[in-house]
Amino acid sequence: MSTNATAKVALVTGAAKRIGAALARTLHQEGFSILIHYDTSDTDAKSLQAELETGRPGSAHCLSADLSDFLAVEQFAKEAISVWGHIDVLINNAARFYPTEVGSLTANNWDDLINTNLRAPLFLSQALAETLKHSLGCILNLVDIYAERPLKGHPIYSISKAGMAMLTKSLAIELGPEVRVNGIAPGAILWPGQAADINATEKERVLNRVTLKKMGNPQDICQAALFLINQAPYITGQIINVDGGRTLNP
Repeated sequence: MSTNATAKVALVTGAAKRIGAALARTLHQEGFSILIHYDTSDTDAKSLQAELETGRPGSAHCLSADLSDFLAVEQFAKEAISVWGHIDVLINNAARFYPTEVGSLTANNWDDLINTNLRAPLFLSQALAETLKHSLGCILNLVDIYAERPLKGHPIYSISKAGMAMLTKSLAIELGPEVRVNGIAPGAILWPGQAADINATEKERVLNRVTLKKMGNPQDICQAALFLINQAPYITGQIINVDGGRTLNP
């Protein structure tokens, strides 16, 4: 695949939509070649690839994988490395989110959420550790403010993100000094699913608990990511809350 041989490579999981797509666009603007991971969002992923390659042909590549499948993760890592021969930045963004109320949750819920949100980032990081060490690269994990304060009705999701917070700190120790590992915990950045499904009263309730009294946007996450990737060579094992002060309020 043709691209600038000196370009750094960033792999963004769950990059076809929402925050993942914003991160891919931002890093591409910074000169990175982008590996766009997706599961089922084929059309969105290929559209993003075409968008990125408009001004810089050969600078984006799509890879599909079901990260809840343990065996698929290692194969996916090999395919990702083979595209340009190295990876400098891994962003573990892909995650699943849905309610699992106690009394109706199932083992399948547990496997789906834990495997995708926690197991996959761990084993993908392990599979890419050698190439990341060689490039003195970094890992950025998308955590969640609910890693600290569980979201009612979402115990398994909250557990998975609490695990992601500890994973960030553990990997910083395990992969240092060559690889830095940090996290970003978003607050009210995008409404989950279809915003039309959330009524005005619920939106107001959420925003009233945000110190800055407004929604954030994906670019807020992207700015924090750029800081941790490009401007923070002495920071590792840390998680930055990008939440407008949401975690300051009960």
